[in-house]
Amino acid sequence: MNTFIKVGIVGGAGYTGGELLRILINHPQVQIQFVHSNSNAGNPIHKVHTDLLGMSDLHFTQELQSDIDVLFLCVGHGDAVKFLDQNPIADHIKLIDLSQDFRLSKEGNNFVYGLPELQKDKIQSAKNIANPGCFATAIQLGLLPLVANQQVTQDIHISAITGSTGAGQSLSTTSHFSWRNNNLSVYKAFTHQHLKEIRQSLSALQTNMDKGIHFIPYRGDFTRGIMATLYTPCDWSIEEAKEKYTRYYAEHPFTFVSDDNIDLKQVVNTNNCFLYLEKHGNQLMIISIIDNLLKGASGQAVQNMNLLFGLPETIGLRLKAANF
Repeated sequence: MNTFIKVGIVGGAGYTGGELLRILINHPQVQIQFVHSNSNAGNPIHKVHTDLLGMSDLHFTQELQSDIDVLFLCVGHGDAVKFLDQNPIADHIKLIDLSQDFRLSKEGNNFVYGLPELQKDKIQSAKNIANPGCFATAIQLGLLPLVANQQVTQDIHISAITGSTGAGQSLSTTSHFSWRNNNLSVYKAFTHQHLKEIRQSLSALQTNMDKGIHFIPYRGDFTRGIMATLYTPCDWSIEEAKEKYTRYYAEHPFTFVSDDNIDLKQVVNTNNCFLYLEKHGNQLMIISIIDNLLKGASGQAVQNMNLLFGLPETIGLRLKAANF
């Protein structure tokens, strides 16, 4: 590809906007045209994202430009719909939405659900992409090989813990350091909003996928990352399970099956998902780890952009974990 992909970002002052900027500033095929923020218009981006000092002369703006190829929406849930209602977007511009506003299929929704390990071909031919949720990404990547082989015959049990950046930048009682530090809590037990998109995806692969999905999310005492532990009965031996999982992800460059137990630091700061499997009696246990801001948000959004524009998925995303 000889020309740059011209990019605009709406909601560039938040966590996902900052991570998107960090990736795209170094992406060899991207030219960032503007970074929109109502609250920070006129400020250099490094005044908000201090880690970008010296990396870019970009300033936040309230102006939108039509001379772009793709627009990333890094706004809150419910705000993407409002933004598009208030700001008509030219037909030639592709959209990648990082909120939950367009993830569920319904009449009139022309966004393709952007989980590359599930539907890469549809993403490549799409106009608009609904980026998956962070918990939804980790959990689905733990389950896709099972449902693709029609192996979910009983309920699935999941517990998963996320870092504080999963709550966004707006302050709340449960995101203050004094509350979060040395603390742990459950929230939205059995009712988390990502369950709907998880079930939608699993049902697309296993048509009789009517079993319960019992999900307990935790708030963790750390900044970033998700670790999900899943278990469900499975007839496969552990050797069969590892072979099936490895085969399923063979053509997907960011998801890997580990022979050894895994820890969260292995994926933080990367677009990777690592999986680890154990068999206990008839239960198959799957551990899935991702960085909630990268594979769970901005990194996957760039992966989807690469696919939309015919680039290799890995361009700009070969990031090393901060493992020590």
